[in-house]
Parts: sequence; structure tokens; C-alpha cells
Amino acid sequence: MINVTKTYLPNVEKYKQYIDEIYANGWVTNNGPLVQKLEKRLAEYLGVKNLILVSNGTVALEIAYRTLGLKGFVITTPFSFVATTSSLVTNGLLPIFSDINPNTFNLASENIEQSITKNTSAILPVHVFGNSCEVEEIGAIAAKHNLKVIYDAAHAFDIRYKDKSVLEYGDISTLSFHATKLFHSIEGGALIINDDSLVEKARYLINFGIKNTEEIPELGTNAKMNEFEAAMGLCVLDDIEEIKSRRKAVCEMYVKELSTLVQFQEMNPYASQNYSYVPIVLKTEEQLKKVQKALNEQNIFPRRYFYPSLDTLSYIEPKQLCLNSRDIASRILCLPIYPELTFEEQTLIIDIIKGALS
Repeated sequence: MINVTKTYLPNVEKYKQYIDEIYANGWVTNNGPLVQKLEKRLAEYLGVKNLILVSNGTVALEIAYRTLGLKGFVITTPFSFVATTSSLVTNGLLPIFSDINPNTFNLASENIEQSITKNTSAILPVHVFGNSCEVEEIGAIAAKHNLKVIYDAAHAFDIRYKDKSVLEYGDISTLSFHATKLFHSIEGGALIINDDSLVEKARYLINFGIKNTEEIPELGTNAKMNEFEAAMGLCVLDDIEEIKSRRKAVCEMYVKELSTLVQFQEMNPYASQNYSYVPIVLKTEEQLKKVQKALNEQNIFPRRYFYPSLDTLSYIEPKQLCLNSRDIASRILCLPIYPELTFEEQTLIIDIIKGALS
């Protein structure tokens, strides 16, 4: 079976050494030494400040909303994983969808201002599949209207825009370290906070709102990463350059072999790539289903990321019609990509797609 992705598992002996360390000191959670070590190493690797590890990417978004004190409406994209939207709803915020650029798949900056009202408190764009948003344009719009910007950067691990990390744009960026991601810690995530004055607040929000032994100034939650997850993160980080190199080779082979048959994502020319995903867009949904069926018959399972378009969710009111997002969502398919995917397996995938499209 070939799935759309496969969890990267580092050398088991290296992981066991960290487990032995955990057993020796008996510290399994509550900002343990491995969490502290991983925070420091990740901040250095990514070139950012104020990186806070949390238990998953969804809770990272929720902590970001609370840290910034968001209220009312938040303008966001309908083309993303559902957590981008559901995290808003569960925190009493109303998602206002703005349509995407059908080539980049990101929130189209030129559409944002028409959705801004007196009740809007923030913009929540997504660097879809690791493709950097138009961060300068979005920043200018936010500044003009006095809005906060939170980037859902779940896919944007180690992406640079021009001369710095894309995570340094906006007020807060959030990362996901789920097992399916380019970099993972089994489960996990992080906040990158660009305002030093907000860091202390975010740190006690992830610990039930407890500031110290005598103060609980905010409504918090339990969002802490544990030591076993941090151990996995440290091991994976050791191997990250090799992981990226192999994924790049896989991606480039798909592009070389399929670029005349399908649409690939238009990448931001000022940003780097991390080869997290390989999305292709077919001409019609019927063609997509034909390709998907042909692959499934050979035990190959791509995924329809992201389907359905989130502006169709039953629990979102009022409705906003986003035609570009609905169109792309109906025709997009993410192909298998992971370091262990062999040349022979990838050749088989490509041959099946070509056959289905011939």
C-alpha cells in the first residue's frame, strides 16, 4: 500500500537514548528539559525568536487567538484543513471567507478589503502547501485597518520569504508538527510570536492560564508538549536536511513527468520551497475521480486536499460563496510523497496517471 504520506521514523537507538534520559530524571511533561532543548534548537534552525512548543497545531491557533484577544469576525481562507475554521468557531469567532487565487491556492490579497467591517479583528491566511502568502500586501492591509494577522503556517516549516523566515511576518504564526508533516514530533505544534510583550501571556495560556503559584489571570487550557514528543522532534530535526533533499527529488520527478498533463501550484517567486506536498489539479472532477480510481486499484491512495471547500460547511453562517476555492477543491489531488518512496513506486504512480489521462 502506498499512502499519500508516511511518517518518518528516525533511528530507534537514538530515540531510545532520549527515552532513557526521560526515565532517569522522571520529568515527563510540564516544560521538561527536552522541550526546552527542542524550543531552542528549532528557533535557531528556523531563524525566529519567541518559539513556544504546544501539543498540536490546532491548539496553537487557539492560543494565538486568545493571546491577541480577538473578537468578532476573522477573515480567512476557505481552502485549508478544517481546523483553520473550526478553531475559530470553537473560540467564539466568526470566520468570514475570502476567495483564493486559483493558481497559488492562497488567500487572494486583492479580495480581502471588501470583507472588512467594523466587527473585523484579524486576518487569518494560510501558507497553503508551504506556498508563501503575499505577506507584504496582507501586512499593508492589516496596518491600514488596524487588524491583527495570524498566519496558519502548518505547512510552512523552514520557508523563507526574501531575506528572512516567513514565520516572522504577521503578529503570530502557528506550526503543526503532526506525524504526517515534513518535520514532526508525533503530535505537536508551535507558536512564533513577533511581539516580545505577548510571550509571557502565551506561556501561561498553554498551562491552564496559571501565571505563578498565586495568580491565574486568564482563561487558559492544557496545551503543553510532553517529553516523549520532544524526543521525537529532536531526532527528526537531526535528519531534516536529508528528509527535505529526498522530498525535493520526489517532487521534481512528478513535475518533470506530469507538467504537460496537469496543473501544478504556482509558487511565490520570492520564497523558498519545502516540498511538503505535491498537489495536482485535473481539468474536471470527473477526470480526478478517474485518476483516483486507477491509483486506488493498485493500492495507491492520494488524497483530495482540501475537499470540500470550507465555505460549504453546514455550521458556518452567514454563507460566503467562494467560487475559486470550490472549483479548485473539486479538482485537486495530492500525490504520495515521503522520503522512503522508491523510484520504482513513483514511476508506477506516474505511469498510472498518464494511462488514466491518455
